[in-house]
Amino acid sequence: MAATLRIQSDWSQALRRDEGEAWLSCRSPGKPTLYGSLTRRGLSTEGVPDIAASEGFVVGEVTKKSILISCPHENVSTKFLAPYTTFCRIHQKSITCLDISSGGGLGVSTSTDGTMKIWQAANGEIRRLLEGHVYDVNCCRFFPSGLVVLSGGMDAQLKIWSAEDASCVVTFKGHKGGILDTAIVDRGRNVLSCSRDGTARLWDCGKSACLGVIADCGSPVNGIAVGTADDSLNLGTPEKAPSEREIGTEGKILLLAREDKKLQGVGLQSRQPVFLFVGSDAFNCCTFLSSTYILAGTQDGNIYQLDVRNTNTPIQVIHRSGAPVLSLLPYRDGFIASQGDGTCFIVQQDLDYVLDLTEADCDPVYKVASWEKQIYTCCRDGIVRRYQLSDL
Repeated sequence: MAATLRIQSDWSQALRRDEGEAWLSCRSPGKPTLYGSLTRRGLSTEGVPDIAASEGFVVGEVTKKSILISCPHENVSTKFLAPYTTFCRIHQKSITCLDISSGGGLGVSTSTDGTMKIWQAANGEIRRLLEGHVYDVNCCRFFPSGLVVLSGGMDAQLKIWSAEDASCVVTFKGHKGGILDTAIVDRGRNVLSCSRDGTARLWDCGKSACLGVIADCGSPVNGIAVGTADDSLNLGTPEKAPSEREIGTEGKILLLAREDKKLQGVGLQSRQPVFLFVGSDAFNCCTFLSSTYILAGTQDGNIYQLDVRNTNTPIQVIHRSGAPVLSLLPYRDGFIASQGDGTCFIVQQDLDYVLDLTEADCDPVYKVASWEKQIYTCCRDGIVRRYQLSDL
């Protein structure tokens, strides 16, 4: 893996002051880390800070919220982006999950303060409190309509809520352990969940019933993702005819990020195994980039890119630090990843630099959500940060 540039987490505040300074580092595997600093020399006529870098580093474009830094010796560039706005009042403690509605108007989040809340994405103003889970809620997401929320908790229950009046309309029971992740099939007549109990289950929302156990791994399933499979992939045939309550499962593959270092692909309708890939450590999260390319992140900081048609060897392994990869999100021509050391970065095919979303200081960034050019992150420090990418 190439060299990694790092910057002081509060660099944008530090460089607001005259003569303000912020540290930089460039770490390359097997070489001593290069340390440096940025110093503010004043303001340009446009009101943008004039920033100089110490030896070995070069400052590129600077805006009020971003700075492009390169280390020519290691041939690496990173654009650091400060949050456009931060919401500190949504929760009192660590925020473990968040999502943004399809229209971009609402956010939903869960916290170790025991609450799940719906808030306005523009200003963080709380609209609804979703109460009903016992113990902590682990995961939450909006249905494609943006009017309904799906959540999973340590109480092994999966719940569906109205975002409009905060009522819990459906509760699914069947898992024997805490629910760790969920996925929605198409428009959401069927949903999926995975649990510490080692299973992934398919549910029928209309009848609030379990349509079947898609996989039983004998090891906790930390994350799941559902996607349309490439036509050339053999997804297997169901042993018995699928229930007529199964909507949209045909031609889809379910990814399972497992605690036992395995990433598994299963035919959603057939329930048959499609592939099994063994990684370097427990898999925490997974996602589809396309019908052929998938990503999965491990506890020891590896992000594997695989081709579902041939998972014997990864297309690439991205490793920026040894911190756990906690969330992966497809974004435009690439993806966004967040890690347990507070880093959150965007990789795009057509950009020759990595985009780093800064400010979380060594606190894990648990989840990332996007709406158009806005990126939202949630962190152990109890803050939701919103980044604006309009200047890409």
